[in-house]
Amino acid sequence: MRKLALITLLALASPALAEDLSSDTVLGTTIEQVQAKLTEMGYEVRKAEMEDSKIEVYFVKDGKMGEVYVNPETGKVTKLDVKN
Repeated sequence: MRKLALITLLALASPALAEDLSSDTVLGTTIEQVQAKLTEMGYEVRKAEMEDSKIEVYFVKDGKMGEVYVNPETGKVTKLDVKN
């Protein structure tokens, strides 16, 4: 039981696992905050703008391109599209 608890704790503390983007991810309520958080998470931000009342950011990570839409009121990811 202790071994399982330790493994779980290490997995939760691992930045690589904790920083994957999902609909529960909070990135910020401004374009600058979203860009900074994505950069901190290891994403290369290519373009960021407001579109349809959402923050839209194009990024690259590990050779994969994608875009993320963020609700500026909550800071949460509303849509994520990653291309291989």
